[in-house]
Amino acid sequence: MAHSPTPSVDNFDRKILDIVQVSNRTTSDQIAEQVGLSPAAVQRRLKRMRAQGIIQADVSVINPKAIGHAMTFVVQVTLERERVDLMHNFKKEMNANRSVQQCYYVTGSSDFILIVTAVDMEGYDNFTREAFFDNANIKSFQTNVVMDPVKVGLTIPIDDQQD
Repeated sequence: MAHSPTPSVDNFDRKILDIVQVSNRTTSDQIAEQVGLSPAAVQRRLKRMRAQGIIQADVSVINPKAIGHAMTFVVQVTLERERVDLMHNFKKEMNANRSVQQCYYVTGSSDFILIVTAVDMEGYDNFTREAFFDNANIKSFQTNVVMDPVKVGLTIPIDDQQD
């Protein structure tokens, strides 16, 4: 799969991105005041950055405990065979599984790292039966139970650069 060239991001874009990463509910007027552009210019830039995939999504971050998902697991998964079709199928299954918050194909001793949420241990046990035990290509998995989510986020540090 060919990658398109990296979209151009100037210092105004970087400042806007810094602001919307903290809260995507910040109005164009508020952003404009902070970065020194007109609200219309801010709206155009946001629209362009969404169209270019620089801004991938505008989401609300839910407190898992507030909705009964008190448990988080970091799971290392090792596949039996690393065939392209089997890797693709596993990625597709993880993308479709709502309990999987994040899935990374990694180097090292395992093939994938998953961040999984569940209501309780029984919920996680059900997940493992469906996702791992019913899959003949899973060689092994190792689970770490999160005791204290010290830092959880997806913000990217954005520094001003010379254009």
